[in-house]
Amino acid sequence: MDIFARIQEDKGQFSQSERRIADILVSDFEFAVNASIIELAARAEVSPPTVTRFCRRLGCQSFSDFKVSLAKTAYVGVRYLTSEPSSTGPSDVAEEVLAKAQEALFLLHKTLDPAIADEAAVRIANSGMIYAFGAGGNSSMIASEIQNRLFRLGLRVSTSADHSMQLMMTAAARKEDVIIGSSFSGRNMELVKCFRLAREMGVTTIALTQSDTPVAAAADMVVAVNVPEGNNIFRPTSSRYAYLAAVDILATLAAYHQRQRSMVTLRHIKQQLVEHRDPDDKQLLGD
Repeated sequence: MDIFARIQEDKGQFSQSERRIADILVSDFEFAVNASIIELAARAEVSPPTVTRFCRRLGCQSFSDFKVSLAKTAYVGVRYLTSEPSSTGPSDVAEEVLAKAQEALFLLHKTLDPAIADEAAVRIANSGMIYAFGAGGNSSMIASEIQNRLFRLGLRVSTSADHSMQLMMTAAARKEDVIIGSSFSGRNMELVKCFRLAREMGVTTIALTQSDTPVAAAADMVVAVNVPEGNNIFRPTSSRYAYLAAVDILATLAAYHQRQRSMVTLRHIKQQLVEHRDPDDKQLLGD
């Protein structure tokens, strides 16, 4: 049972005493989850029997049962039930989104290991085949972007967001191939499984993920993206910008390491675009 969801649903029907208890749970979760029934009653200025009745109203048999359910809520994240942005004005929202994007890029710039990035780019540039893996909304998007950046450089690249397909592709990979895996959390255990299989087969693996995570530990090389998130649950994750920048860095370095091949392929692509779409050649060569 989700205690906080139940509180939000029933709050309009609470008595004044029950509302005070509910407000404490929402505003000071740390106190509530550790308080005794006497301490919680004193803070809410109600009697312990009132607290007991409140717990039963929420579907708990006793205060102890209530405390267990309350503690479980911590694993879900209280901020998803209580988060309030400082401002919802259009200009403030735009400023926050853009500021967080800039912050994500700055943190990547500050923490990126250029030697590791260059080593990864060399492996990519000289690979026989590149497999880009990711799962979920953000990581699968990054895997697709890896394909989008690298095919135009004359590199052979395939992407997958399906765990079973990723495992089969890994099993079919050769020693000259490279597997690039994206995981924002670093806890995609199916990707870890692929990386471990690849290591047994002598296939190079590169992780775009957080440091000191299972995915990072399983990879041969880690292009670390350590960008903390804020508390505004309504704003899309800003770390996306850092991951996209990391992909662009790897792609640019790979292009320089195979400059002639990249130039030829880019020119062939551009020739087709000029002939069939944009005779004025207004778009950037890379796209």
